[in-house]
Amino acid sequence: MDKLIASVNLSGEIQMVIGVILGILLLSSLLFWTWGLFRSSIGLTELKTRTKSWWGMATLFLLAALISPIITYIGIGFLSFAALREFYSVIQLRKSDRAGMLWCYLAIPIQYYLAYMGWYELFIIFIPVFMFIWIPFVLVLSGETKMIMTSMAGLPTSIMLCVFGLSHMAYLISLPSIPGFDPGGKGLLLFLIFITQMNDVMQFIWGKLFGRHKILPKISPNKTWEGFLGGLVSSMIIGYFMKFLTPLGDGEVILISFLIASVGFIGDVVISAIKRDMGVKDMGGAIPGHGGVLDRIDSLSMTTPIFFHLVYFFAY
Repeated sequence: MDKLIASVNLSGEIQMVIGVILGILLLSSLLFWTWGLFRSSIGLTELKTRTKSWWGMATLFLLAALISPIITYIGIGFLSFAALREFYSVIQLRKSDRAGMLWCYLAIPIQYYLAYMGWYELFIIFIPVFMFIWIPFVLVLSGETKMIMTSMAGLPTSIMLCVFGLSHMAYLISLPSIPGFDPGGKGLLLFLIFITQMNDVMQFIWGKLFGRHKILPKISPNKTWEGFLGGLVSSMIIGYFMKFLTPLGDGEVILISFLIASVGFIGDVVISAIKRDMGVKDMGGAIPGHGGVLDRIDSLSMTTPIFFHLVYFFAY
């Protein structure tokens, strides 16, 4: 596909999708502004706030894509840091766990450097193998055994959710080029983010319109079977029509879109369960209308590694 703007270092396919996203945001902003002139409600205020947040996230992605790939690595690495910080502000840890927490933070630049260098073997095993062994040992070195089992479970879980899972977004940029596939890693990253977030939006819309049967009322009372299934089907359809951002065939992209929607739901309810346990509504307040950073990327923390490894298996 020819570039819409020849001077921009993005493929024509990526430029088109970004144009569609910006068009949707512009149309939504105008629609909600006009709606507010005639009628004001809590739901409308929430939609306006969410749209403003989407403008911010879209702008950040566009700047990262245009300026330099390094900005993308740094930006996603910062997301991991912010998510990890929010996670530790909510869960209950001991004072003696600070050394283990420090090592979790130190793992962020190491993991993203491995992604930047494209060292696949080390990237894959650094956190699940080396850090999984090292962090419990650091906790043992503190000499404090009371509640150590909770800490041994909490810290490795935090680094898997907030660092390992999200770091696969950065590695998408490091994947080798495929002849005839112009969008490359940026296209794959855009596909992943767009389908994951659209699944959340479509689940919300279908749930509000037709939701009657709750899935996990004790964990996430707003989640319904109608919303989940509506989001699932919608994501598969949207994914099929956006397959030009990937090197995948029809069946492969439908399967991956199905799994993104399913695993995105899992990531959402897992974080919801943690918030229920800790008695908080949001993991933080960094993003107006969306709660904290982790509230927005809870789905991505699980959809990203699934997407990455399936694309790697099918295409690389």
